Amino acid sequence: MRKVLSGMDGRRDAASGILLRLRRFIEDRRGVGAIEFAIVAPLLMMAYVSAFEITVAITASRKVSRASATVSDLLTQNDTTSKATLDTMKDVVAKIVAPFPLGSEYTLKITGVSVAADGKATVAWSRDQGGNAPYVKGNAVDLPSDMEDMETFIVRTELSVPYSILLLAPNLDSNLNKITLGRTSYFRLRRGKKIDCADC
Repeated sequence: MRKVLSGMDGRRDAASGILLRLRRFIEDRRGVGAIEFAIVAPLLMMAYVSAFEITVAITASRKVSRASATVSDLLTQNDTTSKATLDTMKDVVAKIVAPFPLGSEYTLKITGVSVAADGKATVAWSRDQGGNAPYVKGNAVDLPSDMEDMETFIVRTELSVPYSILLLAPNLDSNLNKITLGRTSYFRLRRGKKIDCADC
């Protein structure tokens, strides 16, 4: 009988010892901060990188918009132009978009649009970044509703630049991290009725 009681007491002591250790473990607050930091740190890093990427992408988008508008603005200040002048516009774009690279996949299309007295808009000349004519002379052009004036000349600049989202992982080559930043700008001729391009 004493053996049975002592065996039960031993088991009771062992169980209370385990419960005591478990209670101490639950009540022990050491290391809680480290565990919480390990859980929160990745989320904070993701939020920081996302905010950084969004800020940089907005800056790049603004530069693309400014570059497109500047090309149209420069060309509408004179009533004549040439292939050589149009070909220098890609250098203007590269300087405005810097430090973001244009890369080999960007497109720049500059089009002189002549609007007749009846409001019909047609291509007068066009030039792209490769020195080609992307649009056929005389083809009809759809203009925004606020640009449909009679007897005027409009320079349309279409700029499209590929942009990689993950700047912190530039070697990650995937279509998932690439977007295209694009802008089309329309500017009216400042003086005169058209911009002549004799060699276009």
